[in-house]
Amino acid sequence: MLDLPKPDPEIVPVAKLSARAAGLYVASGDNFQTGAADGLECTFEGIAGDLHAGFTRRSGGREPWYPRGTEIRNERQISLVAPDELAEVAGRMGIAEIRPEWIGANMLIDGVPRLSLLPPGTLLFFKGGATLRIAFQNGPCAIAGRVVAEQSGMADRETGALEFAKRAKRLRGVVACVEKPGCIAKGEAISLRIPEQWIYRS
Repeated sequence: MLDLPKPDPEIVPVAKLSARAAGLYVASGDNFQTGAADGLECTFEGIAGDLHAGFTRRSGGREPWYPRGTEIRNERQISLVAPDELAEVAGRMGIAEIRPEWIGANMLIDGVPRLSLLPPGTLLFFKGGATLRIAFQNGPCAIAGRVVAEQSGMADRETGALEFAKRAKRLRGVVACVEKPGCIAKGEAISLRIPEQWIYRS
């Protein structure tokens, strides 16, 4: 039987979008929750003074292919979320709101449809000169969900934590690393470059 050639994948060309840094936040203590900031100093290690800054990090449950605690490159320097997606998750959970600070976000990005589905390699060029590169989608977890349940006043916090992990799937935002250092100001304009995309099938 002849093996028929497989069709070439559809190539989606490069796209560009405009957005705004509607909110900025820093985790300045030993807790992943963040607090509001007027600006962020971004170096190659991430946000200066932030809990998640560093060239490397320790692997955890999101990297089951490594023994927990393995030192790996830190591509989770900065967490980005979108207001429309947070509102959608809150609606699914039956609560009034989910604030970026509750789930450890560093930036609230306004103006990007389906932010959580931006592909790896997307570049965010900030008007002030900094550039971030998206590493991958940020999966929701029960730890952040527990804070959401507590802050929103849910009666059963453990159920609320699991509910967040379920309802926030593909709506939790993305994580990024610093490609070009610089200072980012609240309200700053952003230009996004989305790379070519395709579905790889062997």
